[in-house]
Formats: sequence, C-alpha cells, structure tokens
Amino acid sequence: MFDFRKIQLSDRDRACAALAVSDFRGCEYSFANNMAWHRLADTVITFDGDFYICCSFYDGEPEFVFPAGVPTDRQGRDRYLELFGRLERFAAKDGHLLRICSVTAENLEWLRGESPGAEVWSSRGSSDYIYDTEEFIALAGKRFHGKRGHIKSFKQRDWRCEELLAEDFEECALFAAGSYSADAFSAAVEQYAIHTFFSNYDALGLKGLKLYCGSELVGFTIGERLNSDTFVVHIEKARGDIRGAYPTLANEFARRYAAGLRYINREEDMDIEGLRRSKESYCPIMLLEKFTLTFPENSFK
Repeated sequence: MFDFRKIQLSDRDRACAALAVSDFRGCEYSFANNMAWHRLADTVITFDGDFYICCSFYDGEPEFVFPAGVPTDRQGRDRYLELFGRLERFAAKDGHLLRICSVTAENLEWLRGESPGAEVWSSRGSSDYIYDTEEFIALAGKRFHGKRGHIKSFKQRDWRCEELLAEDFEECALFAAGSYSADAFSAAVEQYAIHTFFSNYDALGLKGLKLYCGSELVGFTIGERLNSDTFVVHIEKARGDIRGAYPTLANEFARRYAAGLRYINREEDMDIEGLRRSKESYCPIMLLEKFTLTFPENSFK
C-alpha cells in the first residue's frame, strides 16, 4: 500500500516540488532537515501521487507529518481525506491509530470538522519562532538595545564574517563537537545532521557563514530558503563566552542571506530553557503552533 523507506538525496527534486506546492512555513517542511535529522526518530518517507509523506516513530508508534504536495482547498481536502483513510488502514495493520503531526491552526479547523472525536495536543517546545526579517536585520528601537550593545562590543574586536565554503567544513565540525552536552544520543544525532549538511551542502542548496575573532573561529551557521517568503536557520553555533558572538553571527547571516524574504524561521526551542530565552530575546512576531491529532478507529472509512 505504501513503500516507506529511508530518505535519499535523489528524492530531493520530487520532494521539493511537493513542498513548493504546499508552501508551508514549518521547519519540518525542509528536505534538507528531513534528510539531516532522520535518525532522531527513525524517519522514513514515501511518495503517493502528488503527496510527499514523512513518518517518524516514537516508542514504536508511527506519526505522520501532515503531507505536502496538494493544496488544502475544498478539492484538495477531499484528496487528503482519501489519503488519510489509506494511512489509517496502513497504521491499523500493526495495531496503531492514525496520528498526524505538524497540523497548522488552519488545517486543524477543517480536520476537526471531519473527525470531532480526534484527540488534539500541541507542545510549546515544538512551535517555530518566526521573525520579521527587516526587523531582525535592523534591530531598531528600545527592544533591541541590548542586542545592539552586544554586537557593538563584539565588533570592537578584530572580527570578520565569511561565506562558509567546503574547505571550512572540517574546522566547523570540530568546533561544533566542542559544544555538545552530556546527552550522548543528542550529540550523535546532531553530529550526523551537521555531517549530512556538509556532505551534501551544494546539492541541498544550503547557505552558511563563519565568524572569526582574530584568527580564531568563534561561530558558524547554516540555513536555506524554506518557502516563498521564509528563510530558515538550521544550525547556529557560537562561543557563548565571547560577548556578542551569537547575535553578531545571527544578524550578519540574516543580512546576507535572508534580506528580501519576509520572515526568518529560527526553529523550535525544544523546551530548553536557555534556548527559549535566547529565541524570545529576538522578539518573534509569531510562534508557529503545530498540532498533533490522534484519530479514533475508522475515522476515515
């Protein structure tokens, strides 16, 4: 019925075509992210007609990302409902209920109308932080007084930002390795993600920036254009003990690669307190809330 398998670079063109149709702003609708982080939850993918579908596993339970590739107008919704019926039967073969994640508020409304008995939940830690690009670059006004001060302090040093090139990958990977926490699994997954980004950098259409203080590398970042109006930041690493390194890196990256797009997505905070404080300090214009729905048996007959 469905041929789920590990993601491959050769899937990029077909997946990106589907992602472009849906034009979703969530960070999980990045082929590069799908490829780099598939080890986090044993994610597999498949194509079904125009649909691009990702499925992850949590404690053995399958969870399908709301598929991309078909508009969610009235006609498109009928196609989604037909697909969900088949996914429901596919999951039921192994005794599982259909669970769909990454559902936006707009799509939640009509899905609940189709299945009022669906269990719905969301997590603040999985909401994406969305920023106004012009505001993020300008950092004007009282709200950003502290950010401007940190950047000014850093730029009083001997500093430079340069485009991330292939010859920089090894140095950046070693730099990232020094920032890992004691969580061995998280460290291994992030190492794999960074290795995947670097190994397929040009093929994935990624952009990157490296930051130096004197001759020392003190940060690097990687991102890409996510959809028609949004740039997404996948990786951001900097020396936390050097005042202004992080905000300088973030601001310069936005200035060089996100200008001209309306929004910047700096992804989730994963309920990490320090990361949440950092993301909030840049004054997001919205938190992109994403819902997970678990449907009762035979919701889509």
